[in-house]
Amino acid sequence: MIVRPQLNWFRLLFVWRGSVLPQLLPRLALIFVLSVAAIFMHDHMRTYPIGLGTPPFALVGIALAVFLGFRNSASYERWWEGRKLWGSLVITARSLARQALSLPHPADAAETRRFVAAIGGFAHALRHQLRGTDALADLAPRLPPELHARVRAAQCKPALILLWLGEWVAQRKREGVIDGYAQLAFEHNLNALSAVIGGCERLSSTPLPFSYSVMIHRTIYLFCVLLPFGLVDGAGLLTPLFALLVAYAFMALEAIAAQIEDPFGLEENDLALNAICASLEAALHDMVADPAFERAPIPPSDAPGYILD
Repeated sequence: MIVRPQLNWFRLLFVWRGSVLPQLLPRLALIFVLSVAAIFMHDHMRTYPIGLGTPPFALVGIALAVFLGFRNSASYERWWEGRKLWGSLVITARSLARQALSLPHPADAAETRRFVAAIGGFAHALRHQLRGTDALADLAPRLPPELHARVRAAQCKPALILLWLGEWVAQRKREGVIDGYAQLAFEHNLNALSAVIGGCERLSSTPLPFSYSVMIHRTIYLFCVLLPFGLVDGAGLLTPLFALLVAYAFMALEAIAAQIEDPFGLEENDLALNAICASLEAALHDMVADPAFERAPIPPSDAPGYILD
């Protein structure tokens, strides 16, 4: 994801990175060529074969705008739900760390650091699972060796880390470090993290219905291809300008909806999961306030600048 400071209206007109314009250029070039062809046919052919006029496009355009609005609303709702799930993850993770660090009868300091570091590892494990990438390199400095060995062959690594966190709490209960009420408080937050896993998996594994997306995609491109032949009677030499404006609006909206439909991906408008994980680990590091608790390296994709993921 790309996060920028607020730009003024003029600079916003020329933003390149983070927009969908680069991927639309070949398609817009096709519309421009068709517009020039429409002008040539209209001016140089005695019998102009395609006299569409603008009324059909006005009717189809209104209906298409309505359907495209629903498509974008559904995609943005999925994007925002993904952000709320990760916001809940950060809140719950910090609560778990606070509970472990503020026990009335503290556990061994090294054990507590292992617990807090594993919470950060949980976030990275979920990030990699949602993106289909290898988590082992990021988990190695964050998990105890025995836990890292357990998750190496696991299919759902976040769930296994969550199991270890529950085992840690149960062990503290057996040692008398916490009582039953404290254990229930820990379990409440662990269950909340489990709900985050389930919510993220639901979004990741259940895209919008394919036939719905295909119908809108086909209608948009058919509309944009025929549009120059409907505008040429009234627009004349300005046909390429108006055809490109309309085509850019429709194609860009469809491309943005397709990007944010899966909020956990690696495209420019997806959620900045690397930055969220880094922010969580920074908070955990501050809460531990122990020189022995060192933050693991931030993934290289989170370089300084506007690009966070």
